[in-house]
Amino acid sequence: MTALITFVYNDKLRFGKLDGECVTDLTDGFYNQFTSLSDAANRGALADVFAASEGPELRLEDVTLQAPLPNPGKIICVGVNFPNRNEEYKDGQGEQSNPSLFIRFPGTLVGHEDDLRRPPESEQLDYEGEIAIVIGKGGRRIAQDDAWDHIAAVTLCNEGTIRDWVRHAKFNVTQGKNWHKSGAMGPGLLKFSGPDMLQDIELTTKVNGEVRQQDRTGRMIFTFTKIINYVSTFTPLEPGDVLICGTPTGAGARFDPPKWLRPGDVIEVSADGLGTLRNGVRDEEV
Repeated sequence: MTALITFVYNDKLRFGKLDGECVTDLTDGFYNQFTSLSDAANRGALADVFAASEGPELRLEDVTLQAPLPNPGKIICVGVNFPNRNEEYKDGQGEQSNPSLFIRFPGTLVGHEDDLRRPPESEQLDYEGEIAIVIGKGGRRIAQDDAWDHIAAVTLCNEGTIRDWVRHAKFNVTQGKNWHKSGAMGPGLLKFSGPDMLQDIELTTKVNGEVRQQDRTGRMIFTFTKIINYVSTFTPLEPGDVLICGTPTGAGARFDPPKWLRPGDVIEVSADGLGTLRNGVRDEEV
């Protein structure tokens, strides 16, 4: 499984390919074209980076992985997108007719094997395992039948949430979803190979080895193609934009008592064919 990654080596932000424990540094080979993996994605050129193979070889243990896209144009997240998850909300609204959406900022996401930060303002740090898609070809009012052609890459996300801050205001979850370094993305970008890569795969989240979330993407209320269609109706989707597509039931908030993440916990988000995103937890330094 070969993935495009962003990483720090010798205190410099670089990008390349990860294959097992081997990192191929592609940065210098694109010095006159792209300054980062986000730069390549935002220009619709991820295919060029996937095709590259020449560069210095490094050991994975000698680099520090970052979220794959340091500066995406937009990060739009879908809430309440699995049947059992929808049933958790006793609001009398019944089935949704349209996706619930919110935004995240790039600085809220760390990379694979980094720690989520628990802020001193709240102990209610929660996990949400999700699949994220990266747009490769932009468009407006993209038809569902054409939507697969607009995906360039796929990755995993832990859409970390500060639960009590989600409920600070009516109809507003932005502040609970955007704490600095509260979530994660990675390990890297996998080249999108076609609908079978995503249409009905198992998505699982474990905390300290215990399965907390598990469902199949075939049960999503709003499919990947519907999400692309809906979002592109009100805003043009651009290359490099990221859509984070919803989490199954089983987040820590739904236990009695709730199971909030604490320093030392290890969260693993996995999906068939997409690998595993692993992160620890530590208190934010202030």
